[in-house]
Amino acid sequence: MTASAIMSIDQGTTSSRVVIYDERARVLSSAQREHRQHFPQPGWVEHDAVEIWNTVRELMGLVTARAGMSAEDIACIGITNQRETTVLWDVETGRPVHRAIVWQDTRTDDLLARVRESEDADELRRITGLPLASYFCAPKIAWILEYSEPARLAAERGTLRFGTMDTWLLWNLTGGVHGGVHATDITNASRTLLMDLETGQWRPELGAHFGLDPEQLGPMLPEIRASVSDFGAVSARVPLAGVRVTGILGDQQSAAFGQAVFAPGEVKNTYGTGCFLLHNTGAEVVRSEHGLLSTVAYQLDGEAPMYALEGSIAQAGSVVQWLRDNLGVITTSEDVERLAGTVTDNGGVYFVPAFSGLFAPHWRPDARGLIIGLTGYATAGHIARAALEATAFQTRDVLAAVVEDTGLTPEVIRADGGMSVNDELMQFQADVLGVPVQRPRNVETTALGAAYAAGLGHGVWTDLDQLRELCVTGQRWEPAMAPEQREALRRRWARAVVHAQGWLLDDA
Repeated sequence: MTASAIMSIDQGTTSSRVVIYDERARVLSSAQREHRQHFPQPGWVEHDAVEIWNTVRELMGLVTARAGMSAEDIACIGITNQRETTVLWDVETGRPVHRAIVWQDTRTDDLLARVRESEDADELRRITGLPLASYFCAPKIAWILEYSEPARLAAERGTLRFGTMDTWLLWNLTGGVHGGVHATDITNASRTLLMDLETGQWRPELGAHFGLDPEQLGPMLPEIRASVSDFGAVSARVPLAGVRVTGILGDQQSAAFGQAVFAPGEVKNTYGTGCFLLHNTGAEVVRSEHGLLSTVAYQLDGEAPMYALEGSIAQAGSVVQWLRDNLGVITTSEDVERLAGTVTDNGGVYFVPAFSGLFAPHWRPDARGLIIGLTGYATAGHIARAALEATAFQTRDVLAAVVEDTGLTPEVIRADGGMSVNDELMQFQADVLGVPVQRPRNVETTALGAAYAAGLGHGVWTDLDQLRELCVTGQRWEPAMAPEQREALRRRWARAVVHAQGWLLDDA
C-alpha cells in the first residue's frame, strides 16, 4: 500500500506543532509544545534554536507513535515557520553562534536609521519589495556578526551559515553536520532584504548596506528553491528516516496556501501571535505606495512565482499573552473572551499594542504601546475588549492600504489562526471593515498549508484545484454596524495611534 499520510511541521513564534494529515486533509494526530521566550533587554526577543530543534524532533516521534504509524506510512513532510527569525550556526559544530533573533526584535533600529538616510534606501526597497525595518533578517545578521566573536571567527573560516527557522530545521532533519541540506524556499528568502524579488535570486552585495562583507555573506546563504519541490530526505539520525521534505512555506504564505488563496484578488488574514493580511497579486509584483510589503506568495516547482501584498502587524495574540503573563488579569488565553464579554463596548478605551513599534502600514519603530481613554468607569473588561479590538482596527488600517494600492475591495476576508475562534471578534472585524469575514472549519491553516505544499510536491495531490476542493468553509459574518458608528470608531483609533508614535525620539 502506497503511503499517503503527510506530516506538517509548524514552527511558530511561541510554540511548535507537528500534525499528521490523511489524503482528505483530515487530522490523524497532532501535538504542540511551547518554547521559551527570552527578553534580554526592552525590545529584544530571542529564541534558543537548539531547544526548538529538540522540541520538533520529539514532537515528530510523539505524533507518529500516537497515530500508530512508522516512516513507511508517511508519504512526505512539509515545513512552515516563523519568518525573519534569524539563526546563525557553525556548519562544523552544528551549534548556533548566538540565540536566534526573533522577527519582533527591535535592537537594529539604530543601524536601520542610518541606512534609511542613505541615497540607496529607495533602491533597496525596489529590489527587495521590503521597507527598511528591524523586522527583516539582514540587519539581524549584521548585529550578530558585530557582537558575537564566535560568529566572526566562523565567518572568517567560511563555516558560518545563515537561515530562517525552516533552513535550520531542514539542515538538522537531513543530517546536520553529516551532510545536511542548506536550503530555503523563496517565500522565506523574500523576507531577508537580500533577495531580488523579481529574479528570486540572492543579491549578496545588498549586505554591504548593513555593514556585511558580500564575499563572506555569499557562502552563508542557503540555496533558494521553489516552495513546492524536493528539499531532501530525513537522515537516519532522526525519526522518519528516508521520508522526503517536499514543501516549505513561510507561516503566512502557508496559511494563505491552506486557505486556497491561489488567485489574484483573494485575501486571507491570520490572527496569530501577530496578524498578517495577504492579498494575492498573481504573477505581477505590485509595489506598494501605502506601507505594505511586496512579497512572494508561493512558487510551484518549474513555474514562475506568485506574488502578494502583505500587511504585517506585530502584535495580536501576543497582546493576550501579555495580559495573561505580565498583568495577570486572565489565567489562560481563553479567558480574554469571557472578560471582554463582561462589557458591551470598549467604554472609550483604546489599546495600541506597539510593543515592538508599529509595523504596516505605519512603520514607526519609535512607537510604543499605550492604553488611552481611561476614566473611572473603565474596568479590566474594557481593557480586555480594547486589546481584542486593537487587532481588528490594525487589520482595518492594513486593508485600507490594500484598497489604495490595488483599487480593489475584496469580496470576503478569509480569517484563520487562533484568535479567529473568537466569534465576537470576527463580527467586530466584519463591522469595522465593512467587508464579510469567513472562517474555515479548520482554523489551523498554517500547518495545513505546509501539508498541502508537501503533498502537492510528492504527488498525493496533482493540482491546485484538488486543494481547493478540500477547503471546507465554517462560519461567515456580515457587516452589521452603521457606517457612521464605524467611522467614529476609526477616527478615535487613528488618534490613539498618533499618540503612540514618537516615544523613542530625542526630546532635545
